[in-house]
This record gives sequence, structure tokens and C-alpha cells, in this order.
Amino acid sequence: MLKLNHVYKNAFAISLAFSSINALAAEFESYLQPFTADSLWNSVPVSPTFSNYIIPDSLYNPTANTPAFSASCFYADATDAAMTIKVGPGYGGIHDRDAEKLVSELTIPHWPANVMPATGADGHADILDVPNKVIHSFYKLKNVNGEWTSLLYAWSPLNGTGWGDPAHYYQGGRATGVAACAGMIRIHEVDDGDTMFRHALAVSLTDNALSTSYVFPATSTDVNVSNYTGQIPEGALLMLPSSFDVSKIQTPLVKKIANTLKTYGAYVIDRNYGTPYVVYSEIGAATRVTGSGWYELTLIQKALRMVTSVQGWVDGNGNSFQANQNLNVLSFRGPWARGYNYQADSDVCSNNCGQLGKFDSMQQAVVFDTTDEEITQSNPSGRSVTHVSWAKPKKGYKYQLTAATTGGGKLRFVIRDPEKNDYISYDSTALIDGQSVTFTWPLDNYDTTAIAISGVGEPSTVSGSLVRIE
Repeated sequence: MLKLNHVYKNAFAISLAFSSINALAAEFESYLQPFTADSLWNSVPVSPTFSNYIIPDSLYNPTANTPAFSASCFYADATDAAMTIKVGPGYGGIHDRDAEKLVSELTIPHWPANVMPATGADGHADILDVPNKVIHSFYKLKNVNGEWTSLLYAWSPLNGTGWGDPAHYYQGGRATGVAACAGMIRIHEVDDGDTMFRHALAVSLTDNALSTSYVFPATSTDVNVSNYTGQIPEGALLMLPSSFDVSKIQTPLVKKIANTLKTYGAYVIDRNYGTPYVVYSEIGAATRVTGSGWYELTLIQKALRMVTSVQGWVDGNGNSFQANQNLNVLSFRGPWARGYNYQADSDVCSNNCGQLGKFDSMQQAVVFDTTDEEITQSNPSGRSVTHVSWAKPKKGYKYQLTAATTGGGKLRFVIRDPEKNDYISYDSTALIDGQSVTFTWPLDNYDTTAIAISGVGEPSTVSGSLVRIE
């Protein structure tokens, strides 16, 4: 395995035997097959139903080869040194999308020597840190005078679902908050001898096909959607109906794409300029078609349909399941300030209280250094509870709040009524690690305050979850 891993560090020179590739491709949560077996990327929809909407023509032909606006999936392991990413020229900072703040620099623990972002304006690149099970995803990554710079950074678990959740809603450089390598046709897959790609594909549409909304499993969409005039939201699953006659397709790559679209489908994860649909493929993958291949991709365009419902899913290990939309909606990103009501330090801390706790994205928690006295800090910004449209809490539903803390930390959560001078409609009181409370969400129009309380005498962390009880 170590020898194979070394080979995969060069995303442009993979040449393994088909048998070796197939054996490795079945290993989920890996460089070759990211994400869990029950990720929607790796699962087959059961009995889908479809809309009648047809993807309209645009300026160009459909394609599966846009290297300037695609990405490479770079393999990193413990032998690769760390790299500090700086702010690009003219940028105000690197946008850490999970923390929702601009940072002056960030350090990636393992950076392969062969990193090369896409040459187009988006400058995508993904670093798959296999030992740490993390995908580092960049937007507008550049090497400027020997220093790496970027405009945006996000990360996702290699052993996760491949999609954001309402709390950690932005997990990659694509518009829908997914890693650029999610769903991508990879170099090693093109000529592996299989009849299809064993995962859902990632596609983009252009303005005249996209609608202004987004749907599960997407947790984000493009910033500017004013020009969208179509009927397909980002996050939607597209498929070829079972009646589609694949025998019409003669180009081997297009036939493989068609078989995949009949079985797994493709998720809309971004927009493009002027192309009815783009199937994303890794830079260096042999996905360029000519001649009749263009016509065959257009045949697929006219037959593709948006999935409106499914009866269930079959995961990569053959197990049936239902997709879970009831996910954690509580985040611990900042801004945090000392005290419950932004009290001055002198009002709440008489001795050496240490520094304020800080949000650690990798831990999804507020992290405190050792302190001599209990530190209470709050975040009344409203960003602690998700703004993801399909996951926002609703009045009348029951929710369970569970604390996940270390070192004696505590979690408290308050819901306030902005129409009644911030009257407290719900107060969980302080919860210790593992403690849960269940309550009915009291308001449709609400403000929230998350409160993190440190432990004393040792480092501590505060995290937790807020999940609707069905």
C-alpha cells in the first residue's frame, strides 16, 4: 500500500493495473473513493420519480472536460511537510468559510510537492490528507513569488458524507459547499474496465437551467443568483430514466457516463458559463470527446431529468437506508465575547482567567486554555444556529440539546424573542458533558445566544448538538 500511495502523489502519472485499481476503489473513506459507504455520493437511489423539465441549450455543447475550471485531487501523507498559505495580492484575507472570518494566513499540516491549482479563474485544488482523514479545499489558490496564496479555504472529513451539514455548512470550494473532488471523474477511473463510475457524478449547469434556490443535500449556493431563470436548484439530483436507450451511445466514455447517470445520477454542485451541463473530471483525466461524442452528450442533455423523490437508497456495501435530513444545527463559530452580556473583563474575572476560548474548526468546538477561574463567554450573533434553508428550526417542533465538553466545560443555550425586548423564551441552563435537555422550539422569529463556560485548572472544550426529534 505504501508503494501505491507514493504513486498516487502524482495526479498526472497514474498507471496501475486495472486489478489493483479496482481492489483499491472499493475501499471507502480513501484517496481513491472518498467518503463513507452511505454517503449520497456512493449510494444508489431507489425508484426515483422525475420532473418533466428539460435542460435548455446554451452557448456551448455539454462536456466532461474543462481542465481550467476543474481541480486535481492531491494525495498527502505524513511524509509531506507543512505549508503556510498567505493572503493573495489585493485580497483582504483568506476567507475561512467555516469560521466565517478572514484570516491573514493558515497552515496546512501536509502539503504535497506537486500541488498545481486549476489555471482558470476559480483556481480550485483539493489536498487529501489521508492520515488525518481531511480534505483541504481551496478557491483561487495561486503561487505568487514562491508563496502559496488563496482567497477561500474550507475543509471536509474524508470519512464523512461529502456534503455539508447545517452546522458545518461549508466544506469545500464549490458553490454548494462541497469539495471540488467530490463526485469528480478521477484519472484512475476512466479506463478501469468498469461499465460505469461507482459513485454519483458532479455537474454544473448554466444560468438558464438553474433556479435561485438550493435543496438538500446542498447547504449553500452561489452568491449572485439574480440571473438564474431555470427550474433546477443547486443540490438537485439529475438522472437518466431507466427507459433511456444506452445502445444509442457508442463513445466509450459517454456510454460510461450514461450508465452512471442511470444508476447513481449526478448532483448539481455549481454553475458554469454558457454550457448546458458540465460533468466534472479531474485535471489530467482522459475525458475529452470529439466527433459523435458531442452529439451523444447532447442526447443525454435532452433526456436528463431532475429527481423529485426516491423511495430510499442502497449504499456502497449494498445496505438499504433512508437519507437523514435531521442533522445538527448548532455551530460554535464566533464571534465570542467574555460574559453573558458583553461584560468587561474586570466585571467577570478577578484573577488570572486566561485567554478567551476560541473556535477550533477541526474540533467544531470552543477551546479554552488552562484558567484559574471559570470563564463565561457568549455569542448572541445568531450564527450559532444554522441559516441553511431546509434545516432552520421551526416553532412547535421538539429539539434535543446535548452538551459535548471536556475538562469541566459547560454549554448553555438561550432563545430570545426580538419582538418582546429579547424576552427569554427558553433557557437550557448550564449543561455538563453528555447532559441533554428536550424542549419545544418556541418561536418562528427568534434570536439565540450560545454560552460557553470553561473548566478550571486544565484545558477545556465546549461543543454540542441541537437536533430535531422526529
